[in-house]
Amino acid sequence: MPLPFRRVMIAAALLAGLQAHAQDAASPSAPAAAPTNSAMDAPLFYQLLIGEIELQNGQVGVAFQVLLDAARRTGDEELFKRVVNIAVQARAGDQALMAARAWADAVPTSVDALQTTVQLLALMNKPAEVAQPLTTLLRIAPAAQRPGLIASLPRLFQRSPEPKAVLAALAPVLQAQRGALKPPALYTEARLSLNAGENARALALTRELHQALPDGDDAMQLAIDLMPAEPQAESLITERLQQKPDQHALRQAYGRALIQAQRPADAAREFRVLTVATPDNPAPWLALGAIELELKHPAAAEEALREGLKRLDTPAAGSDAEIKARTDGRRQAWLMLSQAAEQRGDLKAAESALQKVDGAGLDVLYRRASLLARQGKLADARKLLQPAADASDADARAALLAEAQLMREQRDYAAALKVLKTATARFGNDPDLLYEQAMMTEKVGQFDEMEALLRKVMEIKPDYHHAFNALGYSLAERNLRLPEAKQLIEQALKLAPGDPFIVDSLGWVEFRLGNLAEAARLLRQAHASRPDAEIAAHLGEVLWASDAQDEARRVFAEAARRDPGNEALRETLNRLKVKP
Repeated sequence: MPLPFRRVMIAAALLAGLQAHAQDAASPSAPAAAPTNSAMDAPLFYQLLIGEIELQNGQVGVAFQVLLDAARRTGDEELFKRVVNIAVQARAGDQALMAARAWADAVPTSVDALQTTVQLLALMNKPAEVAQPLTTLLRIAPAAQRPGLIASLPRLFQRSPEPKAVLAALAPVLQAQRGALKPPALYTEARLSLNAGENARALALTRELHQALPDGDDAMQLAIDLMPAEPQAESLITERLQQKPDQHALRQAYGRALIQAQRPADAAREFRVLTVATPDNPAPWLALGAIELELKHPAAAEEALREGLKRLDTPAAGSDAEIKARTDGRRQAWLMLSQAAEQRGDLKAAESALQKVDGAGLDVLYRRASLLARQGKLADARKLLQPAADASDADARAALLAEAQLMREQRDYAAALKVLKTATARFGNDPDLLYEQAMMTEKVGQFDEMEALLRKVMEIKPDYHHAFNALGYSLAERNLRLPEAKQLIEQALKLAPGDPFIVDSLGWVEFRLGNLAEAARLLRQAHASRPDAEIAAHLGEVLWASDAQDEARRVFAEAARRDPGNEALRETLNRLKVKP
């Protein structure tokens, strides 16, 4: 049946972009060039025409086969790219890979063909098939492109559900490149090892990379990312900062990593250095203010935050993103200043700072609710945090958590538990909500229910280290099943190495087991990283039991100055009859 005229016209227009060998039209201002005959014969023209028509008619499979056959006949790279794109857009991964491999077979020197093949294998999670095309790609690619090709591999495979399989497949290829391409090969193998959870191997490769490029940044970035799992990686960073103290970006990244590791005292030290080294930069001042606030040093927090505000208020031209960042920075600074004033007990100053905060998000509402509660207006405070009737699930969940936190701060644990039960009834097996409910269940003395909730969290999310730590600590606190408590806490520490709160729990269970020296060592370590009042209470009690009562009094006194209302500290001091 003859093709309708309209379809022929559409196909002819589409073919304009495919006829790479067709005669170019001469420029009107240039002398007419001698005509060049097209390499496209009539059968090929008809084949391309049919392929494009079938594609327009929605017959993607037929179009793919027709155009792939044409690409194989001609060896035309643009046509191969077209065929691969047709399959990708149709979400036909196997067909796209088949076309890419056919392209590489037809044009063995094509870097694009091999790179496309590797990318498709990564997208389709077929790491075992990558070695051969990747090896060939690294052999034929221009020398200047090879480092970038190697360094791009972790990003290509970052969503793979089998990171160990990726490492096993790519490691031999990378190790074969350690001649002229040693630094990128080491970096990529280290990154893939980190992704696969082989942290010791990643650390060894990072050290080797650092030796190969002592001034490079890649080893430092790897060391930052390795810190949570391999504490020894931190020494690479500290040594670099001692040698080159002006590497401010590295120090800032290190400071952020210390915050993530729950080591605010150490993080504050690094940000103080940055405020001296880069005094006009508001970011270190704001970070330092936030840390001092967490450490319950309100005066120091206010000083740093006001210095940050001065820098933010300095008129400066910038992009829309920079202007927005400054606006957001001012908002956060005033919020934290309100919290610092509240810590000092100056509710009037706290309200004044809050009035300077732009917007009315949940963070602002929470601070306002906290101030109302401090003034005895708890009903009004709770009403302020109630989610709107039309609130999204995310907003409602956040509002319920905020209300529960408010009631927890007011030590009305029964009310907090009621709110959390409402939240878990609505949002089901949310591990964060279940964990918070477990903590409030413990506060009201329902220990069996607490354990059941925590074990449910462990089942839902086996890497939820807070649940392991909480159950282990609760058992240790009640002097029950101490060997099991220690196992639970050690499991938490494997999931979150170096976390000072978990180290504190381990120190406490060692104390309960009668291992005073080990308990004191662990608690000193935890307290040095995070001088929290509860950790101080534990350390002070262990020191008191170890006949180091002068040191214990110093620890108690410092904690009492910082956080005089802390429940654990007050209970310990009353029980030991110690006056700090």
